[in-house]
Amino acid sequence: MTLAVVAVVSAALIVGAAWGIYGKLPDWLDGFLVALAGGALLISVTSELIQPAIDNSSLLIAAGGVLSGAIVFTVADYLIDEKWGGDSGGGLLAAITLDGIPENLALGVALIGAGPMEVAALAGSILLSNLPEAAGGGRAMRGKGHSKAKVLWLWTATAALLSAAAIIGHIALDTANDETLAAIRCVAAGAVIASLATEVFPKAFREDRQLAGIATAGGAVLAFALGSLGGG
Repeated sequence: MTLAVVAVVSAALIVGAAWGIYGKLPDWLDGFLVALAGGALLISVTSELIQPAIDNSSLLIAAGGVLSGAIVFTVADYLIDEKWGGDSGGGLLAAITLDGIPENLALGVALIGAGPMEVAALAGSILLSNLPEAAGGGRAMRGKGHSKAKVLWLWTATAALLSAAAIIGHIALDTANDETLAAIRCVAAGAVIASLATEVFPKAFREDRQLAGIATAGGAVLAFALGSLGGG
């Protein structure tokens, strides 16, 4: 079941990239979907990663992990922008990989000792965020002159890499103690939160200024509903 959850979540990258390459969406709808996914993911990392980490370890460990994850993501994101260019094909692919690794690592760790339904909010939110992010990245890379086949292949490879991150996180940390798992969950959560602040919400606001706030709130409500479904 772990493999099935990881496969579905990562497959959303391929579907999203194909959507961006071959389909068309107005900018406002793209921004709306990005904000919806961002709101869901923000609530999910808080309720499914940070709060359980506090309950199982301490506020100090959780705070240190979240801040460390945010710092690592911010530094890496800055280097991507400076070295490859945030709007270039390589920069976009590096950014989505950097964003996706902590999400999928967190998913793999969250699945330790839990059935798939117990992490429904986190898995569902990552899936929702993968779709519009990959669509935007695929469309931008196509606009830089890359062939459709090449762009789709690159996103397929990225999906495979992120799936590996989730599976490795699940297997390698299966015997870790509660405090270690709590710290790792919070590092991943901090990286996701930083990516939301620097990548996701600014994009949503640029493309859908009027409705971005409503969409974000809708995503939060959706995450709570998914959490209830999963028994959270």
